[in-house]
Amino acid sequence: MPVTDFLDRNARLYSEEVALVELNPDEKDTRRTTWKEYELIQSEGFKPYRREITWGVFNEKANRFANMLIGRGVKKGDKVAILMYNCLEWLPIYFGVLKSGAIAVPFNFRYDADEILYCAELAEVDIVVFGSAFIGRIEAICEQISKGRLLIYVGDSCPSFAESYHELVADCSSQAPGVEITEEDYGAIYFSSGTTGFPKAILHRHQSLTQAAEMEQKHHRTSREDTFLCIPPLYHTGAKFHWMGSLVAGSKAVLLKGTKPETILSAVSRERCTIVWLLVPWAQDILDALDRGELRQEDYDLEGWRLMHIGAQPVPPSLIKRWRGYFPKHDYDTNYGLSESTGPGCVHLGLENIHKVGSIGIPGYGWSCKIVDETGGEVEQGEVGELCVKGPGVMTCYYRNEEATAEVLRDGWLYTGDMAMQDEDGFYFLVDRKKDVIVSGGENIYPVQIEDFLRRHDKVKDAAVIGLPDRRLGEKTAAVIEIKDGMECGREEIEAFCMGLPRYKRPKEIIFSQIPRNATGKIEKPRLRKKYGAERLVEKENMS
Repeated sequence: MPVTDFLDRNARLYSEEVALVELNPDEKDTRRTTWKEYELIQSEGFKPYRREITWGVFNEKANRFANMLIGRGVKKGDKVAILMYNCLEWLPIYFGVLKSGAIAVPFNFRYDADEILYCAELAEVDIVVFGSAFIGRIEAICEQISKGRLLIYVGDSCPSFAESYHELVADCSSQAPGVEITEEDYGAIYFSSGTTGFPKAILHRHQSLTQAAEMEQKHHRTSREDTFLCIPPLYHTGAKFHWMGSLVAGSKAVLLKGTKPETILSAVSRERCTIVWLLVPWAQDILDALDRGELRQEDYDLEGWRLMHIGAQPVPPSLIKRWRGYFPKHDYDTNYGLSESTGPGCVHLGLENIHKVGSIGIPGYGWSCKIVDETGGEVEQGEVGELCVKGPGVMTCYYRNEEATAEVLRDGWLYTGDMAMQDEDGFYFLVDRKKDVIVSGGENIYPVQIEDFLRRHDKVKDAAVIGLPDRRLGEKTAAVIEIKDGMECGREEIEAFCMGLPRYKRPKEIIFSQIPRNATGKIEKPRLRKKYGAERLVEKENMS
């Protein structure tokens, strides 16, 4: 069944129940809210921005958008890009695209104008739906991107080069469009993170979307009583498919704008959230704020919060140990995945396996895994190799890129580019990205292992280990370290701490700086290598 069937079912069974809440604590809301308790938190006329829709309204909005698209000539296989920040319109538009038979193409909201145009042309997009924050970027490429494409604007004061979403859907039918969709039809194109250049377009069938939704509900045992707090951007497969556990369960979700510790805990408290997906930096910030006494748990109603899970990047075991110190009753899970595997879950730890913190877990619902060497042969248990996954959520291809597809898809297996090992209990551990492995003096050095070690230091907030060119060793390890706010730490202290590492793993260079992370929390190592590699080259030239 296509994933849109879950929305139809929820609208039929739970029509008057709240499906989605949009919450922005830092913005004033002059409109009415249906949540009565919000009257209790008004202060000096300030009421945080909050909107909500029921499952019935959600489905009607999706149907209206689908019928509008069909009325404008959209047919199966056409592609509709979505370029918006998280809001109540995002998911109904996404599902409207799917219901019309078209292919949904979410764009990263960090794309600049050139990247927007590149992705629109790569994916052969027919329509671009964009929000108010992107008027300037679309206007900069208006002449090129508007050729043969319909531009739809979501918001007030529609620019002259686009058509208004609200006006277009106002008179459209709220009934189901009646387009027959099967799991074999194409459903979505997502984009790779593009950390080594322009992103690749990842094509998925509806089967991938349905499998990811069902898997999320099973992995986290999402029930009708749960409320999921969604903070990361919906363009990302992680946020979208973690939310789809709520879709399958028919339960409420909250789209929160803002990542400050107080903002997150306030949303959990006021909206009675039970499941929260955090990225490593946000969890770290919450713990640091609690450590400093800036936040007090007793100021919030957190009793219903049952599950904290993290994905999108390796999770330091020390972080979870600290978290459990403050929240001993929380279930914990970590999820591993790629956009090529329809987001998180092809490997997951599992709520019952907290004793294996540090591992990414075991094959997810419907998935198989193996670890291979450079020849494609499986390695012995305990040895390091490339992680490969196989299951119903594997992408069809990199759209219009046969060469790149052939590099990662072989006999149904997706070669992830991540180095991993499997322990004696069958749990998988990420060692590092294949491209991030440092080869120094003939030794393979895996940065994640050193980063986990460095984060155990009481003064270290974050760490990233990269390889820099070295004439004698080929590469040398450099540790970029971000110190916690209000603390001081010098090179000698870090070097003394690193005596606990084997000699060949000790960083040869220590750099104190902020750690750049992308919208999904992943360390931008190509950016660090470019910056510090170039700096060392300049220093070398100045000395010669």
